[in-house]
Amino acid sequence: MRYAPAILVGRFVRFAARLRKPGGGSAIPGLIVNRIAPGYLKRTLSGFPQGLVVVSGSSGKSTTTKMLVAVLRAHGIDVFTNPSTANISQGLTSALLERADWQGRVPGDVAVLEMDEGHGALVMQGVDARVVALTNVMVDQIDRFHDSDMVAGMLARIAVQAHEAVVVNADDANLERLAAQLRSDVAVHRFGVSQAVLDASPRGLGYTETSPERLADGTGVRVTTVDGAEAVLDDGGTSVSIGLPARGTHYALDAAAAYSTARAVLGQRFSPTAAARALSEIPAVFGRGERVAVRGHDVEFVLVQNPASYQLNVDSIAPGTEQILFAIGADVRDPSYFWPTDASTLGRVSIVSGSKAAEAALMLAYDGVEIDRVEPDLGRALDDFLAAPAPVSGVKTIVFSADSMRRTRAHLGLTGAE
Repeated sequence: MRYAPAILVGRFVRFAARLRKPGGGSAIPGLIVNRIAPGYLKRTLSGFPQGLVVVSGSSGKSTTTKMLVAVLRAHGIDVFTNPSTANISQGLTSALLERADWQGRVPGDVAVLEMDEGHGALVMQGVDARVVALTNVMVDQIDRFHDSDMVAGMLARIAVQAHEAVVVNADDANLERLAAQLRSDVAVHRFGVSQAVLDASPRGLGYTETSPERLADGTGVRVTTVDGAEAVLDDGGTSVSIGLPARGTHYALDAAAAYSTARAVLGQRFSPTAAARALSEIPAVFGRGERVAVRGHDVEFVLVQNPASYQLNVDSIAPGTEQILFAIGADVRDPSYFWPTDASTLGRVSIVSGSKAAEAALMLAYDGVEIDRVEPDLGRALDDFLAAPAPVSGVKTIVFSADSMRRTRAHLGLTGAE
């Protein structure tokens, strides 16, 4: 009963927030509970019978987490996760409140949680993880992470809380150095791409520093082929064909990370067949190449968050896509960190919108992208974009930052769980 008052308050706040803004306010209850019961989050994370699995890194966390959860559930494991991709402390607490009983206990055999790099380093103080999976280290939002060494240090603080295994991207030199410093009693599992896949990615994979060598046969899970939304993994000499939730090598890497992490968690219970089937069946994660029917149109959502994800996701948009809305919001405090990227493959953008519309339009113009219209009012831009006739080539595509993504979903009434 220790946390009953805090849980009661949190649930009341959640109810009030959703009355005021349907589909919004998901982090507010967690913020309140963390203030009045600061030990609740850590205590609850430590209470799952089969432990805690943490997924973190600069990019790919949400998709990897969703893939991992699907694979574990395909093996009959009862998994608790943060389905709304709320990956900071108040979001994690809010996710726990959704399932907690009045004593604060959350059902589930194992918890699989995506964690923000910075917040995760704080949340994990005093919390043991069974397995930690790390996706990559990239040049990130400079207002938060001014240096890649800073990010690597945060991930190291998360990794040292693992008492059984750490799963790392072997193509990321920062993560390989991190793995070399782990305790000898913690197993290291690796995933990566073949040299052929790397060679087929002329811009690289977006890491701050790429390892000079690829994974050798039998030393980890390798992506050997990527063809649109299909890929082949090499699992110790066994080829595993999978479908991906969206196009791109980065999604294949997310799948390899989830596959490798599930193998680390399940051990002898792991079934490559069950894993491949689960990976092939999951839909795109909230905004990450997701396609949704809106107002009579198929619309593809493409989320860009840091320079690397911007480049990888813009490059993955099908050539000749005729109608694109490009929206950068208030979360991008300094759009200049996107300037090293190249969006010239877009060719033409129908509308540029969001609170940073002017800066975004200037950036696109320097890349040689033709712009039909700049409309800072995102709601008006969305209405006009969707009112236009269906494109002759491709589908209507909305490229947005996280703030514009949330505003887009709210404006369009897409209020389900992310």
